[in-house]
Amino acid sequence: MDFDYSPKTKELQARLLKFMDDHIYPAEAAYAAELAANTEAGKRWTPLQTIENLKLKAQAAGLWNLFLPVDTAEASGYHGAGLTNQEYAPLAEIMGRVLWSSEVFNCSAPDTGNMETIARYGDAENKARWLKPLLEGKIRSAFAMTEPDVASSDATNIATRIERDGDD
Repeated sequence: MDFDYSPKTKELQARLLKFMDDHIYPAEAAYAAELAANTEAGKRWTPLQTIENLKLKAQAAGLWNLFLPVDTAEASGYHGAGLTNQEYAPLAEIMGRVLWSSEVFNCSAPDTGNMETIARYGDAENKARWLKPLLEGKIRSAFAMTEPDVASSDATNIATRIERDGDD
């Protein structure tokens, strides 16, 4: 298998590295200060304006929804970068250099997996209600589970059963 980066990946790497240098790294102090202030004020989970401002810049730079593969883009009616996992991996590595930067590019979990799932399996109503605003970065999503016998959030460990409760 050829592991050389495609010209498309190399071009996106260069643009992403420049964005990181120009916008993400310089914003790290502002991010930390805003997060600390929100936490102190009891608003730890309030969206940070630092990230929201950077999202607009990432969209304008064409560095938005880079994770969105071709098949999911077709299913969603939106366009991402149309990359394979092999092409996306070096971009994810760059974004991973700053803990929160993948959110700036709308490429953070659990949103990415949830967007792909809704795009592939959601009906038109759920795509309009949830997928569209997720792809636009207007809302965030979540994944939650609990298993009494497993101390992790590994979804492959889910075990289900049914119990009769009454006569219904």
